[in-house]
Amino acid sequence: MAEAIQIEARGHRKERVGEVVSNKMTKTVVVRVERRFRHAKFNKIVTAFTKFYAHDEKSEAKIGDLVRIQETRPLSRLKRWRLMEVLKADGSSKSAN
Repeated sequence: MAEAIQIEARGHRKERVGEVVSNKMTKTVVVRVERRFRHAKFNKIVTAFTKFYAHDEKSEAKIGDLVRIQETRPLSRLKRWRLMEVLKADGSSKSAN
């Protein structure tokens, strides 16, 4: 309960939902986030992908899982996001070797 209150007291932080594309690092996952927008000049719908490095303390996310990540302080050179929850676990057993 106290932890939930502390997280709410941090203020508004960006959140993204994406798919885990790599979990080969210790306590780190790479999440691919899809962003769809209309092109300014050609008015065509464009899909852009961005990769975010997220901290996964319990190493619970697997490749193919749909996860929610939240912005946080810099944890390393590339990690600025934290894994909040696994929304949908992938049925297949893809795992890092």
